[in-house]
Amino acid sequence: MDDTKLQEVDALKQRLDALRPLPPAAVRNLREELVLNWTYHSNAIEGNTLTLLETKVVLEGITVGGKLMREHFEAINHRDAIHYVEDVVHEAEPLSEWQIRNLHRLVLKQIDDANAGVYRKTNVAIVGARHVPPDMLLVPERMAALIRWYDAESARMHPILRAARLHLDFVGIHPFIDGNGRTARLLLNLELIKAGYPAIVLPVQRRLAYYKALDAAQMDGDTAPFVDLVIDCMREAFARYWFVLAI
Repeated sequence: MDDTKLQEVDALKQRLDALRPLPPAAVRNLREELVLNWTYHSNAIEGNTLTLLETKVVLEGITVGGKLMREHFEAINHRDAIHYVEDVVHEAEPLSEWQIRNLHRLVLKQIDDANAGVYRKTNVAIVGARHVPPDMLLVPERMAALIRWYDAESARMHPILRAARLHLDFVGIHPFIDGNGRTARLLLNLELIKAGYPAIVLPVQRRLAYYKALDAAQMDGDTAPFVDLVIDCMREAFARYWFVLAI
């Protein structure tokens, strides 16, 4: 991994930190935009057909004609999951399996309550990917190992690398029957926000690059494409701050 890219992002973070505390109006604007865009793009990556404007309307409590109720719940649930991420950061709660299950429970609420927050009881294949997730019987062990790694080693890593590794390892385990992608991206941003970085939005327009980067990490051990994608999205996140702050 080229440390230069990480250093560039850290310089952007230092620039933003020097401006804190930010004007309350700017913070509200940035947060509202983030919640909408993060929800829209994360759901769109998984096939949700709500447009950005329709997602905004749904989050305001209005039903969109011609759209599945599942798609409405996906938008509402994702917003609620973001609120949970914010609460976790505010309370400085350590990462745990319980926390991950809670996130997933929110993602699948009223969509598949029987499997919400429950590790899968069947083996799965990821359509179009070379990687085959571990046998269902190994999921609890792999998730416990993920938390052990996080507790023992992750603090020594650069926050962006730690967030990327958590996302990649979680996706590799694919611990739930559904909702793994959304949960993984929530965990990615949870780690970034904890470390004082802006949350990123992985745009649906880069879905193919995202999937290719995941496959390269799982099958070839090459995490660079995914880290590069995260850093690119991080630059875009900082750019939103400069725009809103008019600097």
